[in-house]
Amino acid sequence: MTLPQFFAFAIVGVMMVLFVWGRLRYDLVAMLALLAGVVTGVVAPKDAFSGFSDDIVIIVASALLVSGGIARSGAVEGVMRIIAPYMKSVQMQVIVLTMIVTVMSGFVKNIGALAMMLPVAFQLARKSNTPPSALLMPMAFGSLLGGIVTLVGTSPNIIVSRVKEELTGQPFSMFDFAPVGIGVALAGLLFLSVGYRLLPVRKGSTSIDAAINIEDYMTEARITDRSSVVGKTLADLRALGEGDITVTAVIRNEKRGAHPLPDMTLNENDVLVLQGDPDALERLVARANLALARNENPPEMDEPGDEVSVIESIVGASSPLVGRTVEDVRLYKRYRLNLLAVSRRGERITDRLRNYRLRAGDLLVLQGLRKDMPDLLKDLNCLPLAERAIALGGARRGWIAVTILLVTVALVATGSAPVAIAFFGAAVLMIATGAMPIREAYSTMEWPILVLLGCLIPVSEAIRTTGGTDLIATWLSVTAGGLSGAWSLVLIMVAAMAVTPFLNNAATVLVMAPIAATYATQLGYRPEAFMMAVAIGAACDFLTPIGHQCNTLVMGPGGYKFTDYPRLGAPLSLIVVAVGVPLILLFWPLR
Repeated sequence: MTLPQFFAFAIVGVMMVLFVWGRLRYDLVAMLALLAGVVTGVVAPKDAFSGFSDDIVIIVASALLVSGGIARSGAVEGVMRIIAPYMKSVQMQVIVLTMIVTVMSGFVKNIGALAMMLPVAFQLARKSNTPPSALLMPMAFGSLLGGIVTLVGTSPNIIVSRVKEELTGQPFSMFDFAPVGIGVALAGLLFLSVGYRLLPVRKGSTSIDAAINIEDYMTEARITDRSSVVGKTLADLRALGEGDITVTAVIRNEKRGAHPLPDMTLNENDVLVLQGDPDALERLVARANLALARNENPPEMDEPGDEVSVIESIVGASSPLVGRTVEDVRLYKRYRLNLLAVSRRGERITDRLRNYRLRAGDLLVLQGLRKDMPDLLKDLNCLPLAERAIALGGARRGWIAVTILLVTVALVATGSAPVAIAFFGAAVLMIATGAMPIREAYSTMEWPILVLLGCLIPVSEAIRTTGGTDLIATWLSVTAGGLSGAWSLVLIMVAAMAVTPFLNNAATVLVMAPIAATYATQLGYRPEAFMMAVAIGAACDFLTPIGHQCNTLVMGPGGYKFTDYPRLGAPLSLIVVAVGVPLILLFWPLR
């Protein structure tokens, strides 16, 4: 072993120990590893930051943004209403979500399938009080299992097919992986349906929304001729709100009807006084196609670059709003602000917004131009809350977000565009069309994960550039010399699984596939079975969060630690080997 090889293995070994130790942030560990690689010379200074331009970083960042755009679009709620009745228990939630991701991953890039379903998982977790940690890792593992079913499901399959064509003149076809992949995926799904219990309960990344958790905002919305609840009862409206919204009053012809009854028929132009948390209010307004009542139209922009925003604030004791209504203050005409909702702790509100007399301590949802907000809130002596995303009062562009996603999936599935380009383009279009406001786009990024990936790519590449992979190949050849065909397949598959966390799965296949094919030829076996074992081993990295971007994608949102992955991943890896090797021998005979 040369000195550079020793340094490369030592850096990776110490890094893994620090990951398992868990006392240092994982992004800091990755930065220290990169710095150590540069200092020892195993990472060239010119390559130190090459990882940040790698396709994997672009794919993960873009997938996070696209996922956020779909969550914001309201399309997720449609899916939720269909599947929620069948997902009462945590086990059923794990089964259904993981199965959907697994099936989708056979035809869509697995990172794309996972990104599409993450918003569904988050909404379901919030509504059912399920820890996200119980759902996200099984979904990530399901996406890896589904990817091995077809040629286009995951990068290792595509690369193995290319290597096979170079060696034998004939590539793998679209469904050559299916007989083995389907069997492995089904066995994995059966395990995950009960194995999720091995995961500890983690809180995940807590957003400011969850921390503030204000649930009693009041707003008012008008029923228009396009509303889906015209002619329906109040009970139907409440059902549409899924029990998250209280209708405190119905105003008809400017007359308030207190304590509205469930069988009351709703008419066009009725004004509903609604109470609930901002997200639930926004969902009901969108689902029923109601017109959110405002004192005036949305603020007009002074310049094309202006941005209309919504902010929460607390009315101060010396505010000019205290003791006055919105009409008294002429909030829009003087300040160009709209009052969208108000909350007063412990009080049920039935008045119209325009007639509501404000007090010190009231919480307000105000809409105005972002550039004017700081000065206006200062003039009104209102204290802004820590900023969080409030969709109330914003326009949904659900069909735009869904269309962008479907086009992206089609481009990836047909091979018309590389995955990184397709998802980067989708992310740009989400922002350009307004489906995802740019400020929210930045907040969807899991920056520690992106730093982790950017730093580790050149560190893992050092294993190859120093000749470490050749050292591993030599060891494999010596070790496997006296093994039978079946046990040789086991060794090759396990080796691919072991190498993938240090290289990315694509690099693992590029290194391992020729080694496996050469070794098979030396033993007098056909190479297809061994290359299939490499593809499955490289695609099924369940032991770390860094071997595959799907695992990395759920690490932050699920609140997982490095040591959580082998809890569920180690037994799943054993199942993949135990099921995969016999299936390979059955469908791809050695001779």
